Parts: sequence; C-alpha cells; structure tokens
Amino acid sequence: MSKYWSELTKGLVPYVPGEQPKVQNLIKLNTNENPYPPSPKVIEAIDGFDKQRLRLYPDPNSDVLKQALADYHEVNKNQVFVGNGSDEVLALAFMAFFKQAEPILFPDISYSFYPVYCNLFEIDYQQLPLNEAFEIDLAGYPAENGGVIFPNPNAPTGRLLSLDQLRNLLQRNTESVVIVDEAYIDFGGESAIALVDQFPNLLVTQTFSKSRSLAGSRVGFAIGHEELIEGLERVKNSFNSYPLDMLAVTAAVAALQDEEYFETTRNKIIDSRDWLTAELQQLGFEVLPSAANFVFTRHPEHDAAELFAKLRERAILVRYFSATRIDQFLRITIGTQAEIEALVFALNEIIG
Repeated sequence: MSKYWSELTKGLVPYVPGEQPKVQNLIKLNTNENPYPPSPKVIEAIDGFDKQRLRLYPDPNSDVLKQALADYHEVNKNQVFVGNGSDEVLALAFMAFFKQAEPILFPDISYSFYPVYCNLFEIDYQQLPLNEAFEIDLAGYPAENGGVIFPNPNAPTGRLLSLDQLRNLLQRNTESVVIVDEAYIDFGGESAIALVDQFPNLLVTQTFSKSRSLAGSRVGFAIGHEELIEGLERVKNSFNSYPLDMLAVTAAVAALQDEEYFETTRNKIIDSRDWLTAELQQLGFEVLPSAANFVFTRHPEHDAAELFAKLRERAILVRYFSATRIDQFLRITIGTQAEIEALVFALNEIIG
C-alpha cells in the first residue's frame, strides 16, 4: 500500500472481472461473451473505415450512434446517452443521481460493481436479499430511498422480472431514480425502454457487449427522460468529453443495421441455453430459470469449487463465486453448441 494513496484509495475493494486467460485452446464459458462473431456488416464497416481520420478527435456527442439508437428503440435522440461500455454509463449514473441523503437500494446477490461504485463515489447503500427462489422481490423495496438499481435479468442468477413488476415499483417509487440494468435483456426479456415515457425517473441501460458481439468495442447506452440524459451529459462532460472512439461508433451503428444476424445469433444462444439446461438437469443439477446468455446452477452432491477446478483441469473455464448463499453455484456462459456439448461430456466424466 503506497504512502501516496489517498484515504479513499486505501479503502477501495475493486471489482474483479472474470478471468481472461492467456492460455490457448480453452473453452471459455466464464465471462458471458457472445460465442459468435460480430455481424458481417460490422466487419465490412470497419474494413471500409477511413483510417486517416484517426488523427482527429471523434464526435464528442456520438450523434450518429445516438440517432441510430433513437430510431431503433423509437425514442427521441435527446433521450439517448452513450458511453464506453455500460459500466461507464452506470458509473456516470451513480455520480449523477445516487449521491443522496437516503441510501440507494440494490439486491444482495447482483452485479458486484454496484457496491464498488458506491465505495468509490462515497454513496450510502442498502442491499436487499433475494428471496429463497433467488428472485428480486421488488415489493420489499421501501419507497424511501436515494435510488434503486438492479439488473434485469439479474446477474449472476439470470432470473427475469416482468414489465408489470417493474411498473408496480415505478408507480410507488416516484421520488428517486430507478435504473434497470439490461445487459442481458435480449436473451429472453422485454425491455423497460417501453416504460420510459410513462416514468420520468426511469433510466434503462444496455450494452453492445453481449447480444451484439462487441465486448471488445466497449459501447454502452442509456435511455430515459431527457432531464435524466441531460444530467448524465453534465457529468460525462465534466469527466471525459470523448468516451467513444470512431471505430466503436462505426461498429455499433453497423450492428444495429443487421437485425437478421442479431435475431439469428441470439436465437442460437437461447436454443443452446435450453439444451444445456435440460442436460444439466439430467445430470442432477438444479438450474435457475434464465433469461440471459448464461445459466446459474448447482449440484446437491458435488461441491461447486471442486467442479470448477475439475473443469479447469479439462481446459474448460466457468465462473465460480465464493460469496455467501451462492458458493455452491457455478455460472456457465452459453457458448457454441460444440462448446457446451464438450462441457456436458466433461461433467459426465466428473460426476460419473
């Protein structure tokens, strides 16, 4: 610990991302990346990009991407905010909306970046437990709060809340911002973007990393009432005027223009998820209902940490969390059909 660190820095416990190994020929099912490449239209757009333009700064407002997102989601451009991955969008939203007198609320088993942001920005928070079925119980969220945030589908559990459940929360939670983090919504849910015109305190965040196969481009966005977007822009322009580079914007716009490829690849992932769920259940695993590109599963007779280690010995990476209540679960990303078949074969060997 350096003597030059501030007291805030000394107290930080950073977010730990999923392992990105340097070893070749691994079956990598631990970071919820899309197993399929970006749309051919993305590749074509990047290949055709005028590289000479890279000497110039990008558009600080990313207007071309904002307009493409507005058209795609049928909202006004002034309802759209973009950033360097949804993680940056969320960080800016924490700064813009959650520094309040009351604590913000989020689930106890959820995206582990939320408490990291709270510690970094010195935001008071309260974690509310998932129920026994590992569902978010919005009925238990008190109306007095400094803000509410949760993923939908939840991560790492994969469980989905309906629009009716979200609407019920928003109807009684009117005095603080509610952020619905929809990183995985395209794999089985209905987006809360449909509700933003009814509820001025609703902000919906999404990413191009998962369903659009652009994790390496770092493109995220938020949609909400124009006053919320204006607040995000104020914070963003006090922090980094140029969060999105030209190639990232080019790739994201092209991805939005290939709906057929988007539908084809996401349906492949959904079909593979259903197949893997059935195969795991045949092996005696409990699998939580998932609307994401991963499954959350445990076996009543086999320790999760041991399963994780034995899969790793067979060059298959999944995600293991040692946190309370979920230390017997594995989170398994849906890979290609061949990859998840190899996983099931390995689990058959391990379990016997």
